[in-house]
Amino acid sequence: MSSEVAIKVEGLSKCYQIYAQPRDRLKQFVLPRLQRRLRQASRQYYREFWALKNVGFEVRRGETVGIIGRNGSGKSTLLQMICGTLNPTGGTIKTNGRIAALLELGAGFNPEFTGRENVYLNGAVLGLSTEEINKRYDEIVAFAEIGAFIDQPIKTYSSGMVVRLAFAVAINADPQILVVDEALSVGDELFQRKCFSRIEAIRAAGATILFVSHSGGTVVELCDRAILLDAGELLAVGTPKKMVARYQKLLYAPDDRRAHIRAEIREENDDHPHELENGNSDVPLFAEQPSVEPELPDSYDPALKPISTIAYEAHGAIIDGPAIHLLDGDRVNNLTRGKSYLYRYQVTFSRSASNVRFGMMIKTTTGIELGGAASASSNRTSIPYVAAGSIYSIEFEFSCQLNPGLYFLNAGVVGDLNGNETYLHRLIDAAMFRVMSETDNVGTGMIDFSCRSRVAVTSG
Repeated sequence: MSSEVAIKVEGLSKCYQIYAQPRDRLKQFVLPRLQRRLRQASRQYYREFWALKNVGFEVRRGETVGIIGRNGSGKSTLLQMICGTLNPTGGTIKTNGRIAALLELGAGFNPEFTGRENVYLNGAVLGLSTEEINKRYDEIVAFAEIGAFIDQPIKTYSSGMVVRLAFAVAINADPQILVVDEALSVGDELFQRKCFSRIEAIRAAGATILFVSHSGGTVVELCDRAILLDAGELLAVGTPKKMVARYQKLLYAPDDRRAHIRAEIREENDDHPHELENGNSDVPLFAEQPSVEPELPDSYDPALKPISTIAYEAHGAIIDGPAIHLLDGDRVNNLTRGKSYLYRYQVTFSRSASNVRFGMMIKTTTGIELGGAASASSNRTSIPYVAAGSIYSIEFEFSCQLNPGLYFLNAGVVGDLNGNETYLHRLIDAAMFRVMSETDNVGTGMIDFSCRSRVAVTSG
């Protein structure tokens, strides 16, 4: 394995034996052997459940990779096998560097031991010597914020105190590979922020990070690449923005359409092998090359059209014609910072719907959500009933408080489906626009906060 590769997974599979009743386990242990001795065909008393099937990928040193997928897709099983707490049925895993795992936090603690004793026990499991733990001990205790309880038995701790201590030990082990399974929600908001800050510092120091999250925003913000799993199969690897969009499309798809969507996702990645290998896409953002001559503010460039649009499966509603307009109605996609615009689209309902709301979202080219709006704050203020055949025109007026750059827009409509609120239709990257460059613009970052600077000489 190359020294530039931190994790290499090849043909990884995990099969569980599922027994209908406890006595079948005993039958499986005894009867097949007896049947073979009697030269009879041996019978199987269990059914196979493949949590993972033939999964393979590489994670390079210093890379942050997110694993996303629906519940039961095999994400946690994959991380456990990488960390060595679960043996694979088939395939190989190779790692290069010390691993710190934030999986089932506190699972390895002895409840009869004190917090102090468990720090040394857990540190040893992570590969730290007593001398290394001594050097880190004060920092671990300070990070965990459990005070004098450190010398009390773990069995007297609250569940929050246990996971905070476990997190503090793992995060201070100076890992070369950090594996995280939805462990970023421990403690209160201040402690969570401290956890994120420490993970960001570990990432900045060049560590490799592999983590599971159901938060698309976290994956987009933190990751260089994302892996999409579904039903134990690796469907796709690519840029976080695209993988999160495909995951969400799969998540909200009706059961009878999931197989078709899975096939589409596989085919899309087969069409872009460069993206699959490197996590970078050479596919342009536009349908055509934009005009060579600089466009004027408040103008329309027909080449500025996204080709990354992803449509969710429709549940009796279809979104059409998303576009930005001036307040007087003209269509534009080259905007001026500080001016107000209208984002419009239509929704046609082929079936009746209840508790209907409409929404929009503005994102960066990498998929980070900057802000959006909904037509109603909750079901209580939504449209109670929409008749089949109705057509609604949706309009959001917004102030363009963005610095120069390219941005994307989503459009969505939600309503009740079988008693649950879900997307009746949604378009990811439905439209895009450019905020034009300006001379003497002193704003930085993406959002224009209209900051004004004052500089004065106080001496000399």
